[in-house]
Amino acid sequence: MIITTSSQIAGFKIVKTLGLVRGNTIRARSIAKDIVAGIKNLIGGEIEEYTKLLAESREQALDRMKDHAETLGANAIVDIRFSTSEVMQAAAEILAYGTAVIIEAEKNQP
Repeated sequence: MIITTSSQIAGFKIVKTLGLVRGNTIRARSIAKDIVAGIKNLIGGEIEEYTKLLAESREQALDRMKDHAETLGANAIVDIRFSTSEVMQAAAEILAYGTAVIIEAEKNQP
């Protein structure tokens, strides 16, 4: 499945729009990660624990969005975006959303 932030895919034409698809996850920080983050906040540098947590959350949201699109019969998702919102203190939602479409290769393409 092709997933892109653009509204078009080079070499393909959109033949049917199936609608909005989304995937989300809500993740909470742990006390252990907060302690490490607090120390790094004092001395500076990247907080790898949070970087990893957010990267995993984005991938899970993308996977769920892709699954949603596949249930609609899509073979691509265009115009994808991410949104993040705080649900409660120390917990955030990561939302991936886009438009599920059916694409076909353009006739001029090999």
